[in-house]
Amino acid sequence: MAPSSRSSRKDGSMTGRDPSPTESTVIVTIADEAALGPLARALAATLPAHAFLALDGDLGAGKTTFVKALAAAAGIDPAEVVSPTFGLVHVHPLPDGHPAERLVHADLYRLAGCDDLFELGWEELTAAPGWVAAEWSVRIKPALPADRLDILLEVASETARRASFTGRSATFAPLFAALRALPGASAG
Repeated sequence: MAPSSRSSRKDGSMTGRDPSPTESTVIVTIADEAALGPLARALAATLPAHAFLALDGDLGAGKTTFVKALAAAAGIDPAEVVSPTFGLVHVHPLPDGHPAERLVHADLYRLAGCDDLFELGWEELTAAPGWVAAEWSVRIKPALPADRLDILLEVASETARRASFTGRSATFAPLFAALRALPGASAG
């Protein structure tokens, strides 16, 4: 994996809340699915107890595979994590003692927009302690929390993926330090 980073000051607000004065981005090249393990472990070890992950990328970019790796790193049986395309939302309890009580895995591909969130009970799902991993978050961009981690997955080759992580607040500073420290880091 080869992370690179840049930091800049930008308005990360999407909901009218106070904008974050800090935005950081780290880009990680993932050689293959097996290389997701160290990345997922770094993420699971450094995410705050309440975190929103906005996952985007083309069909087949690996969004569900990424969530499955994160779940496994947090102690959830990866066989339990499947694409929530038809159910839209799956809630996975995290092991006892984990600071994040649960992982909410949402696939928002079939939503027409933010108006559809009410029927899902979205406010309750995202307000409870835990991690929210929302695939196709671009569909609800105006409703995304300002304090979030944007993850863009791109196909780099048949097996490789490029993951761009953009944190919208200083909350994610430990995560970015861990990503920059991954073996094989290079400028890029």
